[in-house]
Amino acid sequence: MSLRALRRAVTLVSALLFCFFRSLLLRLFYPDTLERRAQWLHESGVFVMRILGIRLTITGKPPRDGLLVANHLSYLDILIFGTALPCYLVSKAEISKWPFFGILARAGGTLFVDRSSRASAESVTDQIAERLKGSVPVLFFPEGTSTDGTQLLRFHSRFYTPAVAAGIPVTSAAIRYIPSDGSPERELCWFGDAGFLPHMWKALAGPDFSAEVHFGEPCIYTSRRAAADQTHAEIEAMRENSPVLAACRG
Repeated sequence: MSLRALRRAVTLVSALLFCFFRSLLLRLFYPDTLERRAQWLHESGVFVMRILGIRLTITGKPPRDGLLVANHLSYLDILIFGTALPCYLVSKAEISKWPFFGILARAGGTLFVDRSSRASAESVTDQIAERLKGSVPVLFFPEGTSTDGTQLLRFHSRFYTPAVAAGIPVTSAAIRYIPSDGSPERELCWFGDAGFLPHMWKALAGPDFSAEVHFGEPCIYTSRRAAADQTHAEIEAMRENSPVLAACRG
């Protein structure tokens, strides 16, 4: 057993318990609004990242509202984006059933979608439309799954629909992991058939790492397919440190 992983696991569990009980206290003394839940998730992310010694570098301006889309590398993205800005997350339904992590996700106002269910996808699309009327961005990962970071999968366009229909800006974001020992990013990514707990233990036992998030410029689109294709190209360019197209198309 790795003592490093054990120490980090104890630190992580302690930090998450603190965040959970803080959420309960906030509900006792303040109105339990969705905006407050997003702010709690943001403050909790900042706290947990600091406790674990994960450094975050942000390039560009995080959006204050609208739809936010990003590439997806692992469950760590939830922590990192939650730290970068207050937002509502759209996650797969399985996360809601994870011990303890599901409770925390619900406490942060996360929307859960069963991607095998058309009814679930339609319901979440409607919920995204409602939340886009507020002042907190909605974040989803249009690849539909996490990858090893070597290439972007084709973006699914359904959840772009509310933003396109209402003329609400869509912002692209690219996330990257940088292990301190120079090992490949994919060593931290959660993909394929890897189990959640074995992967987390591996991450806790591994080297320190930092994260980078690059935010693009908000754009308004008239077609959800054009929005998906353009944001895909933009995120791919940001991941490759290539020039990003400045003009919105579609």
